[in-house]
Amino acid sequence: MAQTKLGENAVNTNGNLPAVGTPAPDFILVGVDLKEHSLKDYAGKNIVLNIFPSIDTGVCATSVRTFNKRAAEKPDTFILSVSKDLPFAFKRFCAAEGIDKVVGLSDFKNKGFAKDYGVEMVDGGLAGLFARCIVVIDKQGKVKYTELVPAIGQEPNYDAALNAIG
Repeated sequence: MAQTKLGENAVNTNGNLPAVGTPAPDFILVGVDLKEHSLKDYAGKNIVLNIFPSIDTGVCATSVRTFNKRAAEKPDTFILSVSKDLPFAFKRFCAAEGIDKVVGLSDFKNKGFAKDYGVEMVDGGLAGLFARCIVVIDKQGKVKYTELVPAIGQEPNYDAALNAIG
């Protein structure tokens, strides 16, 4: 179990992020096209998992905008934004914001992503949603970098995540 903060209160997650150097767990998430997407769909590419509580909050939206702007910095890289938001919310947000380099994926069907990645908050006001985390996966499918942001209201370390790609 890992810990972050919601305001001044400590919040626990249902596990720990995958260890750096280990194979990234596969996942099944739903895209804005309402089709299932898995880690295998991005095989041979670098992946940045931008995991957060909801696209409809300021810091979450900022992280998607920032990764969208910086996505071109790293060739052969997919930025996957992951939450429990419905795919319709991602589609609406991306269309309104002109987001075209980030893939929105939803765990609303709950097929194991939260368990395998240890990102679901189990207490506090946002229990059941994801903590703000980054997981970078290399072209061989290994975890290169992880970050559980110390406080939900804080942005992730974009530079560290993108620099982990090499």
